[in-house]
Amino acid sequence: MTDPCVKLDPSTVASWEQELKRLRRDFHQYPELGFQEFKTQEKILHYLSNHGIPAQKIAGTGVKAILQGTARPDPEKNVPSSKTILLRSDMDALPVKEETGLAFQSTHDGIMHACGHDGHMAMLLKAAAVLSQLSDRFTGNVVLGFQPNEEDAGAYLMVEEGILENPGVDAAFGCHLWSGLDSGKIDITKGPVMAASHYFFLTIKGKGGHAGFAHTSVDPIFIAAQIIQSAQSIQTRQIDALHPAVIMFTAIEGGSTPTIIPGQVEIKGSIRFLYDRGEEILEKFEHLVAGVCQTHGASFELSYKLGNHMLSNSDDMTRLAARSVLDMAGGQDRLVTGTRTMAGEDFSEFSRRVPSAYAFVGSRNIEKNTHFPHHHPCFDIDEDVLMQGAELYIRVALSFLTGSQDVTI
Repeated sequence: MTDPCVKLDPSTVASWEQELKRLRRDFHQYPELGFQEFKTQEKILHYLSNHGIPAQKIAGTGVKAILQGTARPDPEKNVPSSKTILLRSDMDALPVKEETGLAFQSTHDGIMHACGHDGHMAMLLKAAAVLSQLSDRFTGNVVLGFQPNEEDAGAYLMVEEGILENPGVDAAFGCHLWSGLDSGKIDITKGPVMAASHYFFLTIKGKGGHAGFAHTSVDPIFIAAQIIQSAQSIQTRQIDALHPAVIMFTAIEGGSTPTIIPGQVEIKGSIRFLYDRGEEILEKFEHLVAGVCQTHGASFELSYKLGNHMLSNSDDMTRLAARSVLDMAGGQDRLVTGTRTMAGEDFSEFSRRVPSAYAFVGSRNIEKNTHFPHHHPCFDIDEDVLMQGAELYIRVALSFLTGSQDVTI
């Protein structure tokens, strides 16, 4: 097998800067919401085709591409020739009106890339182009997954349509530009890193009536208040304090005038947890709702919608990704650990099926105004870190496929 040590000096990586910025800015200027990424899909397919990479549509507006290594297996090295790794980027924008004032600000009113997905696509496309040039250095396959609708749920559809099959995927890697981490830092933490989220839809059914005769009615607003207050006891009294969990009430609707007690109230919210078997909270929440409603003579309807499963990094892939960072220029200073967040990530659909790692690429730079939180109308990214993200995709893929712990780029 060809020497898996691929050498590209820092100046080569730096030469990617303008292309990465061009790609990112084009995606940023023309954002599309989940499952509406039609133009975005066309741009990705066009780029991959220009670099000789076979690609196809998947999950409606997503893209799946396969890079096949052409190196011959070396019988003296214990590296299976059939190994396959999935590299994934998200595609969708958010229903947010942009207020950055950038020269390439969104041209679609009320829609913007406020979470970094524009940068993710640019990084993975450039990584794909480089890997296609290095196909003679590895055996096996690199599956490129450009996922639609990450902000809601799109990965499940990619799984259903075979993103992890033909060829069978053995591992997966993804990364996120992160405004909570300083530019130049890359965080790779083993174990749970992003929370599971379940959205609840609760209807409390009471008995409407006149506000002056409350005793003849069953007030669902009063009952809703009791539930909202009591739910906090689940987090503070029923769950281990070392297990992160959040119950949030985000919408409540009921009633029409000051003189009428409504017949019902509708409540929406989310339950998030960052520990194994956290689904116990859903059962505890329903038990609490049932108890409060029964006490006050009301009934209820409760349903859940899965936002995403908990994202947990496997030990082996975490070590491999960490080694990949250390092999980068200044890697010892770049690598950090410890980022864990109650935000969700649809990459979990892959990580729960195959060994995976998910990294946070720091993008916070106050001087460049890239310190605003994700989903904020002023959110922006430090474009200088795009090269780091692209390089990380490349290093992780080559390290996994070659079995080398010292892939040099």
